[in-house]
Amino acid sequence: MSDTLELERPRDGVAVVRLNRPKRLNAINEAMQTELGQTLADVAGDHTVRAVVLTGAGRGFCAGIDMRDFGPSVPAATAPAADRMRFQEKMAGLAQAIGQLPQPVVAAVNGPCVGAGFALCLACDIRICSAAASFGNAAILLGLSGAEMGMSYHLPRIVGTGVAADWMLTGRTVSATEADRRGLVSEVVEPDRLVDRAVELASLIADLAPLGVQLTKRALQVNTDAASLSSALELENRNQVIAHATDEAAARRKKWSR
Repeated sequence: MSDTLELERPRDGVAVVRLNRPKRLNAINEAMQTELGQTLADVAGDHTVRAVVLTGAGRGFCAGIDMRDFGPSVPAATAPAADRMRFQEKMAGLAQAIGQLPQPVVAAVNGPCVGAGFALCLACDIRICSAAASFGNAAILLGLSGAEMGMSYHLPRIVGTGVAADWMLTGRTVSATEADRRGLVSEVVEPDRLVDRAVELASLIADLAPLGVQLTKRALQVNTDAASLSSALELENRNQVIAHATDEAAARRKKWSR
C-alpha cells in the first residue's frame, strides 16, 4: 500500500490501518502524514468498510511527529507564521479526518502513544490498549502548548477537565492502568490479543446496519456538546425516524420479531 502504512481487511466490513514505521515507533514523517490523510479519505468513501481499527506496527502505537526525519516541508521556527500555521493545520487535519469518518474507529494502542499519536488516539470512537501501552502529551515538554490537534477538545470530554489538565500541563507518562482507571480506554488486554480484540469489536459494529451506526456516531459527537436535553432529543428523534424508514431496519425488525 505505502512505505509508512499497511491496510488489511481481516474480516468482511473491517479495515485495519496500521502505522508502519516500527523502527521509529511509528513517528509521523512527511510521507506518513500524506499517506495517512489519503488513506482516511479513501476509507471514508469505501462503502464496503463499516468499521476501522487504527494501530501501530512493532512495539509502539505512534511516538508523535518525527523530530529528526520529517522532511523539507516542516517549517523552521524562523519561518513565516503563515507557513507554520499551514503545517499545524495539516497535522490537525489528520485527527479531524478520523472523527469525520462515517465509520466508527477503534484505536488499538499497543505501546507508546505520544503527542500527535495521542491526538490520533483521542479522535477515535473507541480506545482499547495493551498492558504495555503508555500515553503522553509531549508538546509541553518541548516548550510548546500542550493543546494541539484537538487534544484540548477531546481529552476533557473523555477523562474530565481536572485529569486532562494534569496530563496536559505536566506532560507526564500515563500508564495503561491509569488510562483504564480514568476512562481513557474501555479495555486493557494482553499484548498478543490486542489487535484480535480490536477486530472483534470492529466486527460487532460492522455486522450492524451501516446507517444506524453512522447516525449513532454522529449523535454521540454532536450531543456531547448539546445545549440541553431537549436539543439532544431533537437529534435523536430525527435520526430514529430516518433509520426506521429504511429497508434494512425493516428486515432486522422482522428478524427479531420471529
